[in-house]
Amino acid sequence: MSKTVSKFALTASIVLAMAFTFSCTSDIESAEDVLKKAESSSSDVSLSSAGSSSSVSSLSSVGGSSSAVQGVSSGGSSQSVSVFCDFGDGDCREFSYEACLVFGQVVESCPGTAVSSSSSAPPSSGSLVPSSSSSSPSETVLCDFSGTCSPISADFCALLGGTPVQSCPESSSSAPPSSSSVPPSSSSVAPSSSSSEAESSSSVEPSSSSYGGLCAGFVEGTEREHYGKMKKQFCDERDGNKYVYVVIGTQTWMAENLNYAAEGSKCYSNLEANCVTYGRMYNWSTAMNKSASSTANPSGVQGVCPSGWHLPSVAESDVLVNNAGDLMAGKHLKAVSSYWNSYSGIENLDTYGFSALPGGDCKNNIFIDIGNYGSFWSATENKASDAYRRSMDYNVNNVYKWYSSKFDLYFVRCLQD
Repeated sequence: MSKTVSKFALTASIVLAMAFTFSCTSDIESAEDVLKKAESSSSDVSLSSAGSSSSVSSLSSVGGSSSAVQGVSSGGSSQSVSVFCDFGDGDCREFSYEACLVFGQVVESCPGTAVSSSSSAPPSSGSLVPSSSSSSPSETVLCDFSGTCSPISADFCALLGGTPVQSCPESSSSAPPSSSSVPPSSSSVAPSSSSSEAESSSSVEPSSSSYGGLCAGFVEGTEREHYGKMKKQFCDERDGNKYVYVVIGTQTWMAENLNYAAEGSKCYSNLEANCVTYGRMYNWSTAMNKSASSTANPSGVQGVCPSGWHLPSVAESDVLVNNAGDLMAGKHLKAVSSYWNSYSGIENLDTYGFSALPGGDCKNNIFIDIGNYGSFWSATENKASDAYRRSMDYNVNNVYKWYSSKFDLYFVRCLQD
């Protein structure tokens, strides 16, 4: 076969193989267009072949002279020629000649890139003639040849002496330069679907749940929005109620009042809707629930609180107040909410997410002061007839420490053991 015929056969076979491979992408040049370019080019690019000194069949370069062709290794196998390739939109880099025919256009040099001395002459020759089967479509693979990685046909990858790989390195020059590049075939490794899904912070949870009963399936720490802040939750297995909680200093407090329907507890004005908003009200004996006292904490008793939580002692509430700003603690602990009656010069910040509310109180079976005051019991007695509580008022920034009759009704905020 003459040199001219060999040249044309090799060029046509390679171009047709690549055209078949990428024929599903609408913005890739057709095989006929690429072939015309290859036939009309005036300069040759050669491939070297190990173990052969015979004359080589040459590939015509497209859109540039042979000085655009970079040196090629002549080691143990045939290697792909590397050229300067212009992908458009200012993207120009060194790329494999065969892939450049599909992805871009061969140019003599890229701006700011020095041409190597080996580019002044074509590489040494060797015989490399594709078999007749190379003109048939074959599976597209990611092919690594001499440091260049590109999606090409499996037959062409073998022809170049390349190695099929599952993925190309991110830093490789083979990464498709624009949206017009041909995507890898379905056999390529696809990224995990979870990597492309945006998740809200409330969905980031531990992978398992230790709850049972009415809380079965609930995951500790699941977050929900509460008065403008995302807060973690736990579940009370006695009734399935879920409560948000916050960490303030070294303590972990419930960020809402307890709403467990213990015997003797009440909703403000006996309206269930008020329990939903403010929680339930308890006299001190019910709040203490001494029959269920816990020995898990030395400074308080479990009382009416869920397992793992307890009714705080007055000393523990002192720690809360000190951590929250002492004389300004009320400002930082009260919820930013219209439930609080307004007062000149008072601005609630709810800095720590404690979100105290003005649920009022009940004395001598009379419900009073909703919107003005919010109080919660401590586990500490003052004397036989009364016990300590903490109170926040709509018109002050402080948190008061009072004692009241054990028969009065106030709210409960539980502290984690």
